[in-house]
Amino acid sequence: MPAKQKVAALAFWSIVIAFVVMGLKFIAWRLTGSVALYSDALESIVNVIAATAAFWAIRISHTPADQDHPFGHHKAEYFSAVLEGVLIVVAALLILAEVWRAWQMPVKLDQPWPGLAVNGAATAINLVWATLLIRTGRSHRSPALVADGKHIMTDVITSIGVIAGLIGAVATGWTILDPALAVIVALNILWQGWHVIGSSVQGLMDRAVGTEEHMRIRDIISANSKGALEVHDLKTRIAGRATFIEFHLVVDAGMTVGESHVICDRIEDALKAEIPSVRVIIHVEPDDEAKLPPGTAAVPFA
Repeated sequence: MPAKQKVAALAFWSIVIAFVVMGLKFIAWRLTGSVALYSDALESIVNVIAATAAFWAIRISHTPADQDHPFGHHKAEYFSAVLEGVLIVVAALLILAEVWRAWQMPVKLDQPWPGLAVNGAATAINLVWATLLIRTGRSHRSPALVADGKHIMTDVITSIGVIAGLIGAVATGWTILDPALAVIVALNILWQGWHVIGSSVQGLMDRAVGTEEHMRIRDIISANSKGALEVHDLKTRIAGRATFIEFHLVVDAGMTVGESHVICDRIEDALKAEIPSVRVIIHVEPDDEAKLPPGTAAVPFA
């Protein structure tokens, strides 16, 4: 299956999985009356909304470039990720409001073991799905898919903590543990929401590639620049799954346009073979624009 179709298919099935898990978690809450399980169920509503937003954003991001958006629609996925971060924070605030009521009037849990079993099944489904989303999102450079997977993984971690804590509450009879666990869940969700928002905003700000990727790009350019004299002013930025690369290529002033074009094509082909969804802009300059003195090693970076 092509990468675009695979990402879109996973985004669609995320909505289905989110509804299934939400249903299971609300059943677990109804069985027990636990405010901690209720907080877990509330977060699953956010998962449904976030999965729907991610599906929409991924479809938009795969729309071909047009006259109004000549560089494509790749950044649409970042808007989805920001929305997901905001929804995570809203869910945490709703949980804290419910905790306040439960703290004033702690209740004894009804049918704790069936409820915990149902919640455990929902958690297992989330664990498998989150792992798949994160792995696929990273391999196909999809910020929306990665954000959705990380959000679900956060849900998994908090659910495991809730289940372990409620087992302790049932065993000891300390009903106060139930709202206390919900507070921990809410604080963890707030932290994750802030992280998702920050990461997505960085993407909207045209963040450059990481140091390791930057050095790899330099190596590819240098290895395929035979016939040129120098490369300088290398700039990169990431927009969703696309990587934009721009640099200046210095050639001998007597070189023909056709000869310099051959070098540029060779560099572009090498970059496209190594980096998925890359966009390359090369500005060719004569040797009097070089930043390094003559006689330096072949095709150095200034």
